[in-house]
Amino acid sequence: MKKSALQKARAAYRPKLPIVLTGAVKAVEGHPTQSVADQEEIQKLFPNTYGLPELHFEKNPNPGAPKAVNVGVILSGGQAPGGHNVISGLFDGIKKVNRNSRLYGFLMGPGGLVEHRYMEITSEIIDEYRNTGGFDIIGSGRTKLETKEQFDKGLEILRELNISALVIIGGDDSNTNAAVLAEYYKSINAGVQVIGCPKTIDGDLKNDVIETSFGFDTATKVYSEVIGNIQRDCNSSKKYWHFIKLMGRSASHIALECALQCQPNICIISEEVEANNSTLQDVVNYIADIVAKRAENGNNFGSVLIPEGLIEFIPAVKALIAELNDLLANKAEEFAALTTEEEQRQFVLSNLSEANAATYASLPAGVARQLTLDRDPHGNVQVSLIETEKLLSAMVATRLEEMRAAGNYNGKFTAMHHFFGYEGRCADPSNFDADYCYGLGYNAACLISAGVTGYMSSLRNLTKPSVQWIAGGIPVTMMMNMERRHGEMKPVIQKALVKLDGAPFLKFASKRDDWAYNTCYTYPGPIQYFGPAEVCDQPSLTLKYEHQGK
Repeated sequence: MKKSALQKARAAYRPKLPIVLTGAVKAVEGHPTQSVADQEEIQKLFPNTYGLPELHFEKNPNPGAPKAVNVGVILSGGQAPGGHNVISGLFDGIKKVNRNSRLYGFLMGPGGLVEHRYMEITSEIIDEYRNTGGFDIIGSGRTKLETKEQFDKGLEILRELNISALVIIGGDDSNTNAAVLAEYYKSINAGVQVIGCPKTIDGDLKNDVIETSFGFDTATKVYSEVIGNIQRDCNSSKKYWHFIKLMGRSASHIALECALQCQPNICIISEEVEANNSTLQDVVNYIADIVAKRAENGNNFGSVLIPEGLIEFIPAVKALIAELNDLLANKAEEFAALTTEEEQRQFVLSNLSEANAATYASLPAGVARQLTLDRDPHGNVQVSLIETEKLLSAMVATRLEEMRAAGNYNGKFTAMHHFFGYEGRCADPSNFDADYCYGLGYNAACLISAGVTGYMSSLRNLTKPSVQWIAGGIPVTMMMNMERRHGEMKPVIQKALVKLDGAPFLKFASKRDDWAYNTCYTYPGPIQYFGPAEVCDQPSLTLKYEHQGK
């Protein structure tokens, strides 16, 4: 395979490990933990892995002679920059413990475990993928591990390959499945450890000890580059309003980080919309008022950042979607049997509560239909299919004409639309993500050596140079609560939403009026891999602001 000049140079990059992981380590236990909510219910579901202590690693001056270990690894869910480095760190970590250790990758996600599709990852293979983007080394998939039959089928191949530890690299749902698998294998004394690694570009898998999920840093830098490019064009032609939808179904971390990086005229934060009990029209009026105010100064151009999950955070629409999820879960066959869009629309209207039926009827027909399209594997609306950016720009245009008729607007409004999603998921990792991911994988190898199960690999102190990061692990059950999925209450890792009293949002809120009415664009430019640390190794602004004052 022909490689670019950058690929060749990146292959030589050596990720920087925390000092504590550069030699033999021992696990030190902290306090016992409990789930973030629904403690009684979670404990009943996880009697063998609930309440475990947090762990951190310290240097071990008297290491023994560890035995070789066979480890399996799975990439689960959507891609995120740095996944290959997690596997590289895991590979190097188990080989450092004992060079006869072996790593097996299950192909195309959790389904590979159940279907016994795998490959051994050798040094020749791993060296081709260090510091590269994507998940193509073994592929990924969205199969959910949730049934005893799947667990038992997976155990067959684990025993055949003499695998005693399984590392699942995924987001909140994937790590929830990892916790369920760890509990089951522990309950039957299967002798298989299960370790998770926090992956999602959405940034919603975090807490005090999981400071960020990997891939968020790289993805937001990729998006910020192209947003900056668009804003430069915007400020050059001075005639377009760019409506830019960004990934983030359940939280607005990506939109907020890109706003902090690029200083757009408008950034909608879904969590604030929900907290203010705003309607869709409220959001439209907010945007239209800024458009009109800028037009007064002759600025008929601007940029609007929109989280893809915005529609779910508008309280009336959120209530509608919740009822739709239950309706389509419980009456899926009846709905699927209907042959025309109008029949489906009437079926939905006749089965909703009065308030939700009124909300459904008020939506544009195209948007209403998109809310009834196929669910994702977790039973959720696929909000990335809803063209929120086009919906908002169309409604803003209508509102501006109303304002024009009332004598409150005398400008020009031409909208351009963008959705930045997949462009950021498989980028070559930033130096931060390259280091963070390699460390997470190496740290997972240390958790395996410590003999624990049901833990997530954790690196903390992330705004400091990587050599000062704190390594350890936290029980996955510590992050759980109960949520409704497919019409049933299920244990899941609690999503971390944007905190409206948190430092990143407050920084944004203090600046947004200035950014709205003036043109304050910044242009972050492409990710830099070579050069001074202040250019190449900086973490996200979200992380920086969250750590201020700590």
